[in-house]
Amino acid sequence: MCTGKCASCIGVSLYPLALLCIVANLFLFFPNLEVEYVQHTNQLTPEILYLGGIIGGGVLVLFPAIHIHATGKRGCCANRCGMFLSILFAAMGVVGSGYCLITSAVGLVNGPTCQDATGNWTRPFSVNLEELELNDDGYLFHPEVWDWCKTPNKVVVFNVVLFALLIFFSSIELVLCLAQMINGLIGCICGTCRKRRAGPV
Repeated sequence: MCTGKCASCIGVSLYPLALLCIVANLFLFFPNLEVEYVQHTNQLTPEILYLGGIIGGGVLVLFPAIHIHATGKRGCCANRCGMFLSILFAAMGVVGSGYCLITSAVGLVNGPTCQDATGNWTRPFSVNLEELELNDDGYLFHPEVWDWCKTPNKVVVFNVVLFALLIFFSSIELVLCLAQMINGLIGCICGTCRKRRAGPV
């Protein structure tokens, strides 16, 4: 596959991933699709407010996707200069997807903010390990303690699923952006085969 076609495939693949990251992050603001919690930011998991999916996996990947896709088409970007710029844009995508991956992983490991059995809004799975008898195993492998969160209802499942999806989507974005950095470097050296077909380099 020539560098131009490869860039086009990567760019097209990044569009839905960026959109899915944005949607997943937006859903996290509304546990169980209830709007009341977004009015009190202290009742939301802190990593949601970092906007990893919206800014990192979304916006910072969407802009590179547009340019990377353009380098795969005949036109002003389908040349060595365009390929060089695609490396810089892909690096932006690496930063964005990496940010989304890290914040989502932290949010997943530390668990959600919820109203626990004592009536307090805390992150019970990161502060009550001894009381929950989790030790260092973490709550993810002990679903029997998930009902420690009373409000919002089933917020643990909600957060686990959405943060896991963000990790999955951003991991793919990260791989694709790294692949484009390599592809862009090859394109800088060798040019794009689409450019050759259109005319002399």
